[in-house]
Amino acid sequence: MQRILALFALALCVTLLRPAPALADPADIEAASRGVVRVVIIGNDGPEIFPISHGTGFSVGGERIVTNAHVVAEAVRDDRLAIGIVPADGSEAVYARIVTVSTRNDLALLATTEPLGLPPLTIAGNPQQDGQVTAIGYPMNVDRAQGLSFSDMFRAQPPVTATGFLSGRRPSRDFDTLLHTAPIAAGNSGGPLVDACGRVMGVNSFGAESQGSDAEFFFAVSTRELLPFLRANNVSPRLNSSECRSIADLDAEERAREDAEREAEERRAEAEAEALEQRTAELRRNATYEVMDERSNKLALSFLLLLIASGAGGTAAFAHQSKDYRMRAIAGGVALVAVVGALVAWLTRPAFSEIDTRVEEQLREGVDDGQGNAGPIAVSTSAGEYTCVLQTDRSRFVGDPQEDMTLGWTDEGCVNGRTQYGLDNGSWTRVFVPGSEAAVSVNTFNPAEGEFVMERYLLSRAPMTAARSARGEYQAPSCGVGEQAARELGSRQIAITSALPDRPNERLVYRCELGPPKPAE
Repeated sequence: MQRILALFALALCVTLLRPAPALADPADIEAASRGVVRVVIIGNDGPEIFPISHGTGFSVGGERIVTNAHVVAEAVRDDRLAIGIVPADGSEAVYARIVTVSTRNDLALLATTEPLGLPPLTIAGNPQQDGQVTAIGYPMNVDRAQGLSFSDMFRAQPPVTATGFLSGRRPSRDFDTLLHTAPIAAGNSGGPLVDACGRVMGVNSFGAESQGSDAEFFFAVSTRELLPFLRANNVSPRLNSSECRSIADLDAEERAREDAEREAEERRAEAEAEALEQRTAELRRNATYEVMDERSNKLALSFLLLLIASGAGGTAAFAHQSKDYRMRAIAGGVALVAVVGALVAWLTRPAFSEIDTRVEEQLREGVDDGQGNAGPIAVSTSAGEYTCVLQTDRSRFVGDPQEDMTLGWTDEGCVNGRTQYGLDNGSWTRVFVPGSEAAVSVNTFNPAEGEFVMERYLLSRAPMTAARSARGEYQAPSCGVGEQAARELGSRQIAITSALPDRPNERLVYRCELGPPKPAE
């Protein structure tokens, strides 16, 4: 009995000590949801069109949409039926055509007949084996619960998200699937199953039958099936294999790094102060010996000259009494010179304050006790060609970023001879608001620290429209227009950055050094 209790206690400890799974970042799930669409099978009765059924799909780039083969099966069998794509945010519905269908693994690829500008979802290159997952789609039971009509299916609506956990990888029928507990229903088919970073891990396909109190499980076509399917149809998906970390985690790590650097700097400053104190004490000791020696020598010289003056004076007095005027003149001259020399030696002896003066001069000149010389500090400009390398441990991205780049910089804030950066509170920044992508990028360069940071905010329709409106209020200056124009650009960009979310979706941190790339060792 005691052995059983001990084993139970051990199992409980292991359970409690096991790291908790990473929770999904709402901003990442929301960003992924904007690339999810409702796939509607459309019938017509003369000029009137009506939905027959619907499922879910998601963008993989280039106006290509992935969904399940069974979602479009009716349109495959009956060419009188059309396929409609209804985006999640803002844009009107468009038609789509079938590029290819793979019934073996329940995948289909569609192409929209008009561009929608959907953000492509990133696919997990190294999918997790356990932990939390989220299903994104348009479950029919939610539509019914909301009382939506058939016509509502053609209106842009945000998809529904549901969380659960991975239950393992299991081959199903003829293809590889993921087993999970994120609830899906009819209408979810073809939608993405994503990880905590919003990266696609699979395509939701079907669920297991539940008998009353039985646990519910659902199946998604895995990326082992999805990636070859896309590549076979000339689609190069966004792929990311990095560790899934939230911006909050990254911020915490950055604060810890800054704290560690600050502590190291404080220790370095303390060590330098201690070394300076020891060096100052040594210089003071040497200067004290030098001053005392010089004072002693000057005093001894003064005393010696006074003795000579006294002797010469006595000789002059004796010569005067003996009327030896020549001897008197010589002895008197010697006495006078000796007195003057004694006076000069006395007056030119170093004062004790000379010790501090000499120590300060030697410290200022960088002269130490003979163990090294501190030369003048080299002053250099920050302008030049920088080689920048991505710091993956300090970065967070869901796409496939550029790992290294060159950056030409001028002291006036011009990048690569064509892009002027704005100056605000000593920081060089440029805000990019594209017209074709629902994302705002804020690039910052700190030449003193050799750090280039790119932060991307993936926005929905309303904030993106506001950002484009704010960007249209000013014209970015050309390179070389002067500091005042750079400061004006910096202040105008605040109208955009102040309206952005507290945290970006992606952050790329590059370490930059002047000069060409260093050869690999």
